[in-house]
Amino acid sequence: MHSLAHEIQGFSKSRLKKQSTCVTTATGKRLLETRNDAGEEHLESLDEGCGIVLDHSLDLQVGVVRPFLLLASQDAAHDMETLRTHQVTHVLNVAYGVSNPFPEQLVYKTVQILDLPDTNITAYLEECSSFINQAREQNGVVLVHCNAGVSRSSSIVIGYLMAQEKLSFDRAHSQVQSARPSARPNAGFYRQLLHYKP
Repeated sequence: MHSLAHEIQGFSKSRLKKQSTCVTTATGKRLLETRNDAGEEHLESLDEGCGIVLDHSLDLQVGVVRPFLLLASQDAAHDMETLRTHQVTHVLNVAYGVSNPFPEQLVYKTVQILDLPDTNITAYLEECSSFINQAREQNGVVLVHCNAGVSRSSSIVIGYLMAQEKLSFDRAHSQVQSARPSARPNAGFYRQLLHYKP
């Protein structure tokens, strides 16, 4: 009988497949990391001559869906000047792992949602809607954001309009998109909202 320990001892490193890993640094630089047989690391830049232009400009565009309901990216949510301009009092953060920088000045609610098509977005709508309604009842202005202000936050706002204002999916979707043209729920969220019956 062959034991696992025996198999491991007889295993040759040369039989291992060479592995390369693409690493993106904090500054957005892309590197290819490979290791040689001696275990030494080799880094090679992938950015030269790729024709990729990294956009480091901040997305401070705020979509005004209703006077009390705004939609934006985390950039806008982290920019006090933008928040003041739009008289934001409440922030609904539906990103994953994004901080709330002004807890002294604003009322925050964080609901960590993953931007994956199989995430059940409709399961979060009631909790998010009650926070939006709370802001509205206090004559506040709520900013809903995720990372890019494209999929999760727009889905929450579309669901809110469907549940609270009894809008059809198409009407809610087009109103959100006209307020923030980059708003695009991922395919799974789109399907879920299309069949959502509040």
